[in-house]
Amino acid sequence: MNDLKRLYQRYQVEIESEVVNTLRSGWWLNGAIGKRFAANFSRFIGVSECVLVANGTDALELALAAVTKRYDGREVIVAANAGGYASCACWQNDLVPHYVDIEPASQLIALQSVLKAASAATAAIVATHLYGGVVDVRAIRDGLEQAGLSHIPIVEDCAQAHGARIGSDVAGSLGDISTFSFYPTKNLGAMGDGGAVLTSDTATAAHVRQLQQYGWSSKYQVGVPNGRNSRMDEVQAAILDVLLGDVDRRNQQRRGILDQYKSVAGRRFQFLEGGEGAVAHLAVALCDDRDAFRAFMKERGIDTDIHYPVLDCDQVGWADLPMMGSENLTVSRASVSRLCSVPCYPDMRDDEVERVCLALREWETM
Repeated sequence: MNDLKRLYQRYQVEIESEVVNTLRSGWWLNGAIGKRFAANFSRFIGVSECVLVANGTDALELALAAVTKRYDGREVIVAANAGGYASCACWQNDLVPHYVDIEPASQLIALQSVLKAASAATAAIVATHLYGGVVDVRAIRDGLEQAGLSHIPIVEDCAQAHGARIGSDVAGSLGDISTFSFYPTKNLGAMGDGGAVLTSDTATAAHVRQLQQYGWSSKYQVGVPNGRNSRMDEVQAAILDVLLGDVDRRNQQRRGILDQYKSVAGRRFQFLEGGEGAVAHLAVALCDDRDAFRAFMKERGIDTDIHYPVLDCDQVGWADLPMMGSENLTVSRASVSRLCSVPCYPDMRDDEVERVCLALREWETM
């Protein structure tokens, strides 16, 4: 599904130079390189504050902690089809995930489902830009204002949407706060792990910075509860800063590959539509007879995967945890058994892309 060695080989000279310089500096945490990347990444997204953390899951947990303490509500509106990360962030903060349904063509959280679920009990809404598609956060905000619920914070989960856009606005700048993962396979991925929380609210950013450093108000002085140790190291920041300048170009390559797939897919394999500014983090389709399709592709030496095979509300290990809305997920339940992903990453060779296209053509004509 991916070959990260090709990414390293493409940027090997620049990466090794930055990594060696970072190691020789003798400053490997909380240093100038991290500050430089944070400044560059916040500028790229279009917000003023960027807090670097250990991973994308921490980012979600810290963001929810920072924005949900202002009101009495304990419910967080989330999609159930996005791998469980937002659900975990809720439970870690003693919040209750309130699952709402999705749009069939994009698999993104559905506007009307969000507005129907929103109430005075809602502590936040997590808008997950799944598979590189973009949730229309502005439309959610407008709907909340019309319902007299404009105080509800919107958290953008951008773990799969680095560089995605609605018009000229970049995903991560649309809500009150946003979170990113830099897991290696992301559109902007580290060579290890990392995450970030972004916002233009300086008070919220300050709260996140406290929470990521044990809740300190000053060294060894705890000022707020529920803090932790969550930091990105300088080496990962250096690598990400090298790769950041090429994100838009590599996203364009991803979209180009997905466009080729779409041109040959048809009735039996329908690729999702994430919006004009989508960045093709994954090439995901709704597939009839998925098991047969996966066996068919395996025979031709092509990997497939399922993102994601179980809805959050149906995970056996979470059955006894508090949750709401699982009975109202018609589209989510109809889709989960049909989802299938094929390889789509910017370092794919032309012959590999063509091999997938040929296989898709053959599948459509069977």
